Amino acid sequence: MVPDIASPKSDGSDLALRWSGRVSLTRRILAVNIFALLMLAGGFFYLDSYRSRILDNRVEQAMREARLVAEALSAATPDRRDPLMLRLARDTGARLRLYARDGTIIADTRAMGDRSFVLRDPDKEGWRKRVARFLDAGIDTVVGAVRAPLYRERRGGMAWPDVRTATAGRASGTVWRAPDRTPVITAAAPLVNRAGSAMTTTNARDVTQTVRVERLWLGVVLLIVTLVSILLSLFLARTIVRPLRRLARAAVRVRLGRAREVVVPRLPDRGDEIGMLARALSDMSQALRARIDATEAFAADVTHELKNPLASLRSAVDVLGSVDDPALRERLLTIVRDDVHRLDRLISDISDASRLDAQLSRAKFEPLDLAALLAALVRARIDRGVERDVRLRLDITDDRPLTVFGDGARLERVFANLVDNAISFSPDGGTVALSALNSDAALDVRIEDEGPGVPEESREEIFRRFHSVRPDVEAFGRHSGLGLAIARTIVEAHGGGIHVESREDRLGGARFVVRLPLDDRS
Repeated sequence: MVPDIASPKSDGSDLALRWSGRVSLTRRILAVNIFALLMLAGGFFYLDSYRSRILDNRVEQAMREARLVAEALSAATPDRRDPLMLRLARDTGARLRLYARDGTIIADTRAMGDRSFVLRDPDKEGWRKRVARFLDAGIDTVVGAVRAPLYRERRGGMAWPDVRTATAGRASGTVWRAPDRTPVITAAAPLVNRAGSAMTTTNARDVTQTVRVERLWLGVVLLIVTLVSILLSLFLARTIVRPLRRLARAAVRVRLGRAREVVVPRLPDRGDEIGMLARALSDMSQALRARIDATEAFAADVTHELKNPLASLRSAVDVLGSVDDPALRERLLTIVRDDVHRLDRLISDISDASRLDAQLSRAKFEPLDLAALLAALVRARIDRGVERDVRLRLDITDDRPLTVFGDGARLERVFANLVDNAISFSPDGGTVALSALNSDAALDVRIEDEGPGVPEESREEIFRRFHSVRPDVEAFGRHSGLGLAIARTIVEAHGGGIHVESREDRLGGARFVVRLPLDDRS
């Protein structure tokens, strides 16, 4: 098996088309809708940036609070410093520490008994908190969130980066990660006289709680939308894929040769493109069935028509060997020659009839001046000579253009057949009249003769293949019975129609009417 290798000129769209061509329609519908949901899931990335902005604001806030605490402690006397630190710790919920310039701790609210800042032990929390931390870790890994360093106590102020920065004269803030994955914010600011620095420590659990709530709601919405999208996708796939599968199975059965047994569903209740496709396939299968039936009937008719001259030819040949009378032998040879000519004519007409549909499907239509075509046809027929002194007359009085869109050679054959047919039925010295009339969006061409006419019950049968009704004076076997059938096939391929009627005047006879659509492209 040769692998499917993309050509150098192929691009991503070609690869996508080849990939989608190998995937079922149901999976493609699900994939497209789930891809849209993945874009909605991008809200988790937004929540990570949202958390980062909140933490940045909290760090700025912590640095401002550290400056205020440093200014307040710088102005306080030593005896009022500790009560002030405790009151500030309770008001802000932070742990306050005061360091000397060399990093030695001077005061700590925790040592004073304040428990405003307490880190939770994750091992002592319930399973819900553990699940929440697990989900936080998973989502942070997926979105690629920056992981803050783990918070742990340090000995000496210089072990804290914020204190070192504050000792240098600038306020600083840092985000840490508590054992329970909540953020811890430390901030330090120098005292007014730079005799040391004040440091605040806050556990911003509310930030984690806010992000978790938003993630929960986003997850709920995403779950609901996913379920609805999957159900709608399956419903859409069912309304599309199921009828397509029914049509595909019917088409396969038609291809396997069981067309007569197949009923292609027409889906009359569907007014969408699938309904249009179903009705088109049903009409196509019916047309195929009619074509198969017509082919079988044509084959049966051909067999029947060929058997008659073959039987006559076989009888004449069998008798010819045992006849010594020259006159009788000559009669038998005449029958043999007539049967051979009849077979040759039948085979030629059958060949033309069998190839006609294919030739018409490939024919190149062009604008035709029908008045000029009829005039040339009558003139050529007169030049060849018309038997039994039958006169040909062309009557065109319409000044409007008589232009049709079609194959000139095929249409000329139609009118030539009709003229020959009218001449054969006309009496000696009769007249065959041709006329053309522009009627609305169609053009009517009439060929009239003065013969016996066509009985009303036979006006449709004469257009059937191998149906031949000839004048009594005409020798048997000169016509195959395919001329009018071929004429109707050609006219219908041009979008027109042909029928026969009786003349209304006193002369009587038959009138063949060929109606062709006018060329209205100009």
